[in-house]
Amino acid sequence: MFELMPLLLFLAVCAVLLWGYPVAFSLAGTSLIFVAIGAMTGMLEPVQLNFMAGRLFKIMDRSTLIAVPLFIFMGLMLERTKIAEDLLESMATLFGKLRGGMGFAVTIVGMLLAASTGIVGATVVTMGLLSLPAMLKRGYKPELATGVICASGTLGQIIPPSIVLVLLGDVLANAMTEAKSQGLQTEQVASIGDLFMGAVIPGMLLVVGYMIYIAFVAWRRPTHAPAMEIDESELKQAMLRALKSLSLPLILIVAVLGSILYGIATPTEAAAIGAFGAILLALMRNQLTLKRLRDVMQSTVKTTSMVFLILIGASIFSLVFRMYGGDEMIRHFFTELPGGLFTALLIVMIVMFLLGFILDFIEITFVVVPIIGPVLLMMGADPIWLGVLIAINLQTSFLTPPFGFALFYLRGVAPKQIRTAQIYRGVIPFIGIQAIVLGMIAFWPQLSTWLPAYVN
Repeated sequence: MFELMPLLLFLAVCAVLLWGYPVAFSLAGTSLIFVAIGAMTGMLEPVQLNFMAGRLFKIMDRSTLIAVPLFIFMGLMLERTKIAEDLLESMATLFGKLRGGMGFAVTIVGMLLAASTGIVGATVVTMGLLSLPAMLKRGYKPELATGVICASGTLGQIIPPSIVLVLLGDVLANAMTEAKSQGLQTEQVASIGDLFMGAVIPGMLLVVGYMIYIAFVAWRRPTHAPAMEIDESELKQAMLRALKSLSLPLILIVAVLGSILYGIATPTEAAAIGAFGAILLALMRNQLTLKRLRDVMQSTVKTTSMVFLILIGASIFSLVFRMYGGDEMIRHFFTELPGGLFTALLIVMIVMFLLGFILDFIEITFVVVPIIGPVLLMMGADPIWLGVLIAINLQTSFLTPPFGFALFYLRGVAPKQIRTAQIYRGVIPFIGIQAIVLGMIAFWPQLSTWLPAYVN
């Protein structure tokens, strides 16, 4: 019975989550119930829970996690300064004379918002409200319009500075420490900055893949992505507006990412630069008011509290899972699989992809990665490569019907004439593009490891 307890604990947590209880309380509460069962049946000694205090203090002592509220603040502040509205308007006019031009504009703006805000839900909703009605009015096929918006909105998962990468980098750094304590012989260290650098090329591959697909559709089916009629004077004005709209956000993005890539600042210090820069940007655009600042600060506190509460619940779950020998069970299962690391990684990716239908990236990062991370690292996985694969995998699951979160975000703001089936059909080609990029990174790890190695 003792050997089955880790599996029962995991299934019980999934059942409670499906029942609708909050994630943090589901993780912590279910785990403590299993501790009580273990104590009553003699399988566990309650004194083992004394390790929990040390775990929680260790969470409080992790300075890298200070980057989380700072990046959240930066993203929320930029979201409220109407930067997306200006970017979309100027970019749509700039690319409008090309077939598929609005699709290119949405993809580029999605990339820029991902690099400046990193908030998937906000990006999808914002672009859905601003660009979807305009694309439909200009004759874009609904499937193409909705697919571009959903796919571009999820770029915030992989393009740094992403909250996903911040949390993944911290968890993988702890997994690397755990693997080293279990005998892994390596001088390599996993850091958030390395993961940021590792995600740059894969993120750009996704953007290029999206644009190639839009260009192909515009070439093969011109009526699905028609060009706009724009006179030369309007085009010149659009170029000036685009330059003005792009300049300040680009300076902020370069300041944040450049300071990390060139080793001038740690990710936490760069997050502080980004937060301060977002305030300056709002001030320069006459968008900074006391009410807006208060709203952003309150939203930042709520989101950060949710993240850390889930982290505490996940830490309790992880401890109880290990008290029942779950880590040994996982290690034994993976090491006995035929095919070694490839088979183990394939199973992990499939499981995480399916979990992405019912759990947010925060829960998956805090619950699953600490369990499987040390095992995969012991089997020879590079931490940066592993982190990038996980991020793109979760991004793909957020796009996949019928449970993808991005689809729900767009469905909530899409016009009534857009059917849910059209949104589902629209994202399928983009899921294929992400699967291709995921496969490329799986077979050529250098796509994610070359830049960190070159910079370091």
